[in-house]
Amino acid sequence: MTLVLDSCTFAYGRRRAAVLKDFTYRLPDGLTILLGPNGAGKSTMLQLAAAVTTPQRGTVTWDGLDARSKDYRRTVAWMPQNITPLPSLTAREYVAYVGWLKGMSRGDAWASAPRALSRVEMSKHAATRTGRLSGGQLRRVGVACALVHDARVLLLDEPTAGMDPRQRRVFRDLLASVKGEVRILLSTHDVTDLAEEADHVSVLVGGRLVQSGSTSEFLAHTPPGTAQGRAAEGAYTTLLESA
Repeated sequence: MTLVLDSCTFAYGRRRAAVLKDFTYRLPDGLTILLGPNGAGKSTMLQLAAAVTTPQRGTVTWDGLDARSKDYRRTVAWMPQNITPLPSLTAREYVAYVGWLKGMSRGDAWASAPRALSRVEMSKHAATRTGRLSGGQLRRVGVACALVHDARVLLLDEPTAGMDPRQRRVFRDLLASVKGEVRILLSTHDVTDLAEEADHVSVLVGGRLVQSGSTSEFLAHTPPGTAQGRAAEGAYTTLLESA
């Protein structure tokens, strides 16, 4: 079972150039980091995979389920770049509401929300209204929303933006703990988000994949003599320059 984008083409408007054209991608097991500069098409790719948008051509499926089906939407969880607070809802109510939207019963969603918040270190803010949360806290609530309904795939768009170094470490530990249960695709333009836990790396430039494979295959592009600790940055720069 896997998530597949098959020959997908998408453009924002008929007169605009396609952001993705005849684009094909299969999401591997474990944790995959999706790297690419701003405007590369990462968010568009994730929105197609999350069934938020529909390709003009091509198909998006999970184990044969079409992205337009309810079962597909229950299987795939998406966290967008911008999390919009609902000021009248507490963090727990917000997470439970998303679980209900994904097909959980109200009771199950309410009962599961505290566990999802605990996994992102937001238990003490469960009763805080989302309009009072900081940007980093709100993003962690967004991750909890992605975890509450036991999805099989997590699609995370720039999830560490606004997090301090300790929160980023907690977040990486969280991903490491769940990657055996779900497939994860995490987009970023910051190569420092390439943690040692990543199993695969895909690099998207100008709407096309210039690299997709294991982390070791990605790091093989590191130039000789690169300083220790900067291998990922060196490999990424090499791929961008050769694209």
